[in-house]
Amino acid sequence: MSKKHQKVLSAIFSDHLSSNIHWKEIESLLNHLGAEFREGPGSSLITIINGVEFSMHRSHHKTTMSKSSLHQLRKFLESVNIINNDSKK
Repeated sequence: MSKKHQKVLSAIFSDHLSSNIHWKEIESLLNHLGAEFREGPGSSLITIINGVEFSMHRSHHKTTMSKSSLHQLRKFLESVNIINNDSKK
């Protein structure tokens, strides 16, 4: 995994979620992790990893993901056994 992907994954699993993680970075990480994507209703993006689906809302007005959405993403990643292996949380 590249340092950039590891940095984004560490930020998602951080105790203090950042409100400065860009959608492009998240989509790139998920793609690297083997996710498949499809457009959902409205501005949602359906992400599929290991057969498990997760719907993310992409805001039309922001390029970053909200803290609550990051928290939901973290729970989804944990549910498909993707964890942060970086011990420097």
